[in-house]
Amino acid sequence: MKLLFELSGENATLPFAELECIGTVTDQRLQVAVADCPDPEAAERLAMTQVVLEYLGECEPDLTAFRDLLKGLALETDVAFAGRAKKVHGGCHERNPASQREFERLIGTMISGPVSLNSPEVEYRAILSEDRCYFGRVIYTINRAAYDTRNPGKRDFFHPGVMMPRMARTLVNIACTRPGDSVLDPFCGTGGILIEAELLGMHTIGSDFDPFMIGGSLQNAKETDFLMGDATSLPFRDHSVDSVVTDFPYGQSVCIRKSDTMDQLYGDALLEIRRVLRPGRRAVVVTHRDISGIAAQHMTVLQQHDQRVHKSLTRRILVLTH
Repeated sequence: MKLLFELSGENATLPFAELECIGTVTDQRLQVAVADCPDPEAAERLAMTQVVLEYLGECEPDLTAFRDLLKGLALETDVAFAGRAKKVHGGCHERNPASQREFERLIGTMISGPVSLNSPEVEYRAILSEDRCYFGRVIYTINRAAYDTRNPGKRDFFHPGVMMPRMARTLVNIACTRPGDSVLDPFCGTGGILIEAELLGMHTIGSDFDPFMIGGSLQNAKETDFLMGDATSLPFRDHSVDSVVTDFPYGQSVCIRKSDTMDQLYGDALLEIRRVLRPGRRAVVVTHRDISGIAAQHMTVLQQHDQRVHKSLTRRILVLTH
């Protein structure tokens, strides 16, 4: 099914990359994407999408072209509907002076059926971004507030500096994991990544060199198999894990072997990740600096993303395979 996605603006590249876990992206503009998706319901797992729509068409971002599009569609509905329009901030074509309300008025007048702005059963939406106007019927709105209920501060075990649930879910999605897959986090910390993988129906495995973290993770990710271990010497068979998603350690407070430098730890861990990962599958690793040169010595770098957390921290996200 061809779907239209209204994406969040919190990152320039991650929302598009995340869509690969449910389909094939065929077109994109700022905060908008079109993708062929065999299972539309799978889109509910997305963390950086706001609205999922059935794709109905697209045109130039002006009223005349939009009127022609609606006329050609000749939509009819027996249930109450509403028409909405959104201009993506920073992504609207300068030749498009018409207001959102004018686009909404066209939807209301050119679709045959009862209009209800307060309690519609169906919503049609136009999204104007850059040089296109995309049009679709809303299938569902992603409940992004649900991630706030899993805020790390509300967990049984908390440690400062952990990743927020929405980002953890995004990383699991970018790994193109599927229900039933085995997902390993060899630097599991408080278990945040594994919690999100659990909720998606994966078989989750966590390991950490720090017994304190293992004890805490056991309280948070209750469906996960945990073990205390060295990420550079994992107790798993070759090519036995479907996906690896992990936030590499950094800073002075992490627990690593005294003989290791960070570069040595990263290189040895990547070599071990390559060994346990099934060929053709993905590993997603996060660091505080660019280690793509180190990663390229051991695996193929498919994607690189940056996510600014605050003034002194930008996460560097690598998507790897072999």
